[in-house]
Amino acid sequence: MSEYTVKVEEARPATGEKPSAGPVYRCIYAKDGLMELPAGMESPWDFFSESVKRNPKNQMLGRRETIDGKVGPYTWLTYEEAYDATLRIGSAIRGRGVNPGDRCGIYGSNSPEWIMAMEACNSHSITYVPLYDTLGANAVEFIINHAEVSIAFVQGSKLPAILTCLPRCISFLKTIVSFDKISSMQKKEAEELGVACFSWEEFIQLGSSDDELPPKQKAQICTIMYTSGTTGEPKGVTITSGAFMAEVLSMDQLLFETDKVGSEEDIYFSFLPLAHIFDQIIETYCIYRGSSIGFWRGDVRYLIEDLIELKPTIFCGVPRVFDRIYTGIMDKISAGGALKKTLFQFAYNYKLSNLEKGLQQDKAAPLFDRLVFDKIKQGFGGRVRLILSGAAPLPRHVEEFLRVTCGGVLSQGYGLTESCGGCFTSIANVFSMTGTVGVPMTTIEARLESVPEMEYDALATIPRGEICLRGKTLFSSYHKRQDLTEDVLVDGWFHTGDIGEWQPCGAMKIIDRKKNIFKLSQGEYVSVENIENTYSRCPLVTSIWVYGNSFESFLVAVVVPERNTLEEWAGNHSQSGDFNSLCENLKARKYILDELNCTGQKHKLRGFEMLKAIHLEPIPFDIERDLITPTFKLRRPQLLKYYKDIIDQLYNEAKASKV
Repeated sequence: MSEYTVKVEEARPATGEKPSAGPVYRCIYAKDGLMELPAGMESPWDFFSESVKRNPKNQMLGRRETIDGKVGPYTWLTYEEAYDATLRIGSAIRGRGVNPGDRCGIYGSNSPEWIMAMEACNSHSITYVPLYDTLGANAVEFIINHAEVSIAFVQGSKLPAILTCLPRCISFLKTIVSFDKISSMQKKEAEELGVACFSWEEFIQLGSSDDELPPKQKAQICTIMYTSGTTGEPKGVTITSGAFMAEVLSMDQLLFETDKVGSEEDIYFSFLPLAHIFDQIIETYCIYRGSSIGFWRGDVRYLIEDLIELKPTIFCGVPRVFDRIYTGIMDKISAGGALKKTLFQFAYNYKLSNLEKGLQQDKAAPLFDRLVFDKIKQGFGGRVRLILSGAAPLPRHVEEFLRVTCGGVLSQGYGLTESCGGCFTSIANVFSMTGTVGVPMTTIEARLESVPEMEYDALATIPRGEICLRGKTLFSSYHKRQDLTEDVLVDGWFHTGDIGEWQPCGAMKIIDRKKNIFKLSQGEYVSVENIENTYSRCPLVTSIWVYGNSFESFLVAVVVPERNTLEEWAGNHSQSGDFNSLCENLKARKYILDELNCTGQKHKLRGFEMLKAIHLEPIPFDIERDLITPTFKLRRPQLLKYYKDIIDQLYNEAKASKV
């Protein structure tokens, strides 16, 4: 296809029927075969233990302490110190009767303790299970019971939530370890239910650093990570040690081939949730390379302050973060006066032109980098050399802006928990990949499969279809859900549910979503059918179609209101007009929007599942306009096509109301 991908298998039938699957492609750096793990490497624990041998005194885990209301500089644990503490924690876990293959929960914000708990599990081949509440009110309870978690490491501020659900989890959960101190009342509450409770310092004293570690195997389950499910229950994605390591080493291979690998000189800013695969892979890569990891304080108000204090060299974000950075910078430029704005635009256009010609980031406009763009670079701490974006598509104008102004190489990727994070990544310093998610990682093969009902043809001149993956970094199964596993793993191919389009340069562009689950810009999954079912309980609604754009952080909807109820409201509130005009009435729209969100709150929808704007449609969705099926199911692509202008207007209105 291009200099960056190679065809390794011709188009063929996907399931023995008519040909509907396009050719299979690999990254050019895997043209002779997918990357293999080095001999003798069996577990992510090998990454950590080898880095300790190479860099025992290097700074590993850092955070800022607040004393008497004043925050200080970053203080650090060395690799050697973190290793010793991790060995003791692992020993103490085993002392509580937790054995290789058992499950350990980790619940809390990013911290040195989170990493040490994870590595303690790795040291004894114990499967760690991130616990988090953004999947719904009862998600923590569900995950503990579904994964049969027997010990949980918990941030102090999360202890009340664990204790609340503890009576329903005691069949499995027998030990709780707080990252922080723990009150006598909290201990008593847990012990009355037969659950032992320890502070971090108490627990570490129970272990030894001399215990013999068990043998490791690539095929062992490293982690079970829970993600949104179509039925409302989270799905447990099982990832082996081999898949986890392959993902880390593939990242290293691509950086070696195209830019610069990590080193003990690098510093990473940890603020994306460690409960998600994206940040876990990045932080494990930093550990593999002996780099330093500095943690934010967990408060978005101080994120930039922490960033500037740490001065990282590697920065990872999601589109919502980068969009805020872009908006903030552009606002400052606009407020700086006509002269500064003109100078900035001239420098921007000059460098952009050179990047489009193929010049490298540091050679496109070095003078303007120093004179014009340096303040923007300082906003990231002044030393960032590598910026990574994932979790959802990055708007093209924001990606272009970052590539031009931030003084570092930017790479946008695409991945899922099921692919152990990134399965595609744009090649460093290749500007033509802007707007795409790049090429397959060196552990993955990719192909498109046609989706006729959405008019996507994997064999067309411009191939479009569902992205399917095969390779060494795929998940093993959904925990205890073989039925769901078989739905998406077919003949060795993982069906992602995302619609892609191969670009002439060999890169992939995400253009649509096949499944009725999609991501918002902050990376949160939305199960749209469940949300629609909830809002349909509102007596004001006859039918509703909810839509979320992955470039936006919120939802909008087209609502067919219940005619009699709306007309009754109008009579009680002195609003005149027929049903059609009432649907255009701003007060009526606000009334129904408020009632819908009240229904959502009543049924415990999460904040990002609430609606920010709605359009009232007087004509019911019908077969004649191809908006529903004969069985009254919504035709989502057709609805989006039919209401596209209205959807754009709703987003503009909602964003304007925030200003």
